[in-house]
Amino acid sequence: MTSQTSALIGLAAGAVNTEVPQACIGRMKPINLSFAACGFLGIYHLGAASAFCRHGKRLLKGVKAFAGASAGSLVASVLLTAPEKIEECNRFTYQFAEETRKQSFGAMTPGYDFMARLRSGVESILPPNAHELAHDRLYVSITNTRTRQNYLVSHFPSREDLIKKWVDGGLTNSLPVLPAGRTVTISPFCGRPDISPQDKGQLSVYIKVTNQDIMLSLPNLMRLNQALFPPSRRKMESLYRRGFDDTVQFLHKEDWFE
Repeated sequence: MTSQTSALIGLAAGAVNTEVPQACIGRMKPINLSFAACGFLGIYHLGAASAFCRHGKRLLKGVKAFAGASAGSLVASVLLTAPEKIEECNRFTYQFAEETRKQSFGAMTPGYDFMARLRSGVESILPPNAHELAHDRLYVSITNTRTRQNYLVSHFPSREDLIKKWVDGGLTNSLPVLPAGRTVTISPFCGRPDISPQDKGQLSVYIKVTNQDIMLSLPNLMRLNQALFPPSRRKMESLYRRGFDDTVQFLHKEDWFE
């Protein structure tokens, strides 16, 4: 878990010591959920969100804040403001990826307005009052492209402003950790987040990339390519299942599964 891996409570003037389970320690302080920036690998986040909705309702009820960067903040927004639309978001992601794959140079194809297509899909999913529901509960990582300074924004005057903020992305902090409470981190890259793929047979060499501790491995290099250029529908469905299964495993480990 966090650095607070165990606690000893003295009873009867220190005569008896009782170890407190890790899951109980986690519940003693506020819980936050943070989703990493990851491009088209956001389908992994949608699998995780589905698992939270299906098997982690107790955890979700206790979540104080949601956070994310770029695609991660989109999933955080949907999970917070419209969890009933996770499947709709899932379908849009498959359709959007298929459309992008058909372009000669993917999202960078001249004449293809990638951002306009993405924006239209998001506007159809988020409720009209999404910015009000997200106020002080959703923290979006954004980067000033001129100064390279990172900010966490939690105030959104309008839904349009909310959408614009997560489109701005988090070039310097792709996996925000909130200062208060425990932040449960989710990333489709193998590394040290609480929920992430675990690649077997890899050397435990980590590099810090925009605030993420990522394992230096061939599978992660392949994932980076897939984040920029969407893989096949079959592969994306596999990523969705992986996100779901990794989250279920986490819920079991932390005694939050139901």
